[in-house]
Amino acid sequence: MFPVEILDRLVAGELEAQFSGAAIGWQIIVLEQTGSTNDAILQIATANSNEGLVLFAEHQIAGRGQRGNRWESAAGKGLWFSILLRPEIPMGDSGRLTIWSIQAISDMIRTEFSLEPKIKLPNDVQVRGRKVAGVLVEMRAQEKAPHLAVVGIGINVNQSVEDFPPELQSRAISLAMALGRPVDRQKLAAVVLRTLDRTYREQFGKEITGLQS
Repeated sequence: MFPVEILDRLVAGELEAQFSGAAIGWQIIVLEQTGSTNDAILQIATANSNEGLVLFAEHQIAGRGQRGNRWESAAGKGLWFSILLRPEIPMGDSGRLTIWSIQAISDMIRTEFSLEPKIKLPNDVQVRGRKVAGVLVEMRAQEKAPHLAVVGIGINVNQSVEDFPPELQSRAISLAMALGRPVDRQKLAAVVLRTLDRTYREQFGKEITGLQS
């Protein structure tokens, strides 16, 4: 078991302060509980919403994976979040966003924790042959603006094997299980967003232009 401190909670204001002027993370929302972060961020977004909004949930009760699979999201044990983006790409190129995000997560895990993750297409990151993270990209066509994309990401952080349902215990892993120690989720969230922001701007040609305005 990996005991999680009660104070190990995501604090939106502290995260947001680190990303002023960034393409991703300049606005951060943390919900106590939601069905799916992808659905929640779409409910908040409007036709004029700027890209870069990030929505986390401490507990996701109806998280979705690829092909409608359920994503298990133990409360306070992982990072469950969605990013609102407006990449200037055709609807049919949404796979570019999936590859970008799983590559960024994989590289972050390798750099930060000296683990050797592997990408399992179409949308998973594995450690030691077990799933540690997954991505679900959903795009919405916009008539007079770049298409709206929601990139939903789930990372297993501090779960012990007992936190997964029996049918997943041989196929899922958390960073804490791989490392043998708990991980500070607030610090990890900042590292993940920093990596995603940098690589998104590199790969999709986004400039930092004060997207808050």
